[in-house]
Amino acid sequence: MLKSGIKTTQSNEEAKVMFGKDAEITTGQSTLNSMLGQGCKIKGDIELQGTIRIDGQFEGSISCPDTLIIGKSGVVKADVKVKNAVIGGKLVGNISASNKIELQTGSHVEGDIATARLVIDEGVFFEGNCKMGATTGSSTSQARDVTDHSKDSNWARKDEKRPEPVGAVSSVNR
Repeated sequence: MLKSGIKTTQSNEEAKVMFGKDAEITTGQSTLNSMLGQGCKIKGDIELQGTIRIDGQFEGSISCPDTLIIGKSGVVKADVKVKNAVIGGKLVGNISASNKIELQTGSHVEGDIATARLVIDEGVFFEGNCKMGATTGSSTSQARDVTDHSKDSNWARKDEKRPEPVGAVSSVNR
């Protein structure tokens, strides 16, 4: 059952029980006004104002100018565009968040991530690509691809001076 337009006021203690963290950290100051409860299955497109929490199963697309919360029992197969996301369950699909994505312990994400800030707790499964930068939503984005270049000997920062390898022949006459 999708509950829409319900304003909930939760204490910080209730949020700790519900989300496992402080309310200010997890949900910010936004109001939880939509919820897909455990045991519900919905297919379609969701466009809403405010915050949505999904503890059931959803398939389709989600567009939300505020926060998406996927609870520990939530399973979402969707392309997602939000401001913030807190993922505790499973997400299969690409996600773009203009501000922050938080992957909580035990979460499972298969898809590409684009966000300005990313928090990954220990014990998270993530398979996909990640792009981070201040303007992740635009096509002319200056987001940088987060790739491990530590093993690539040809890669170096422009201002970085690389030492010569040990045993290299020096051009100085002996």
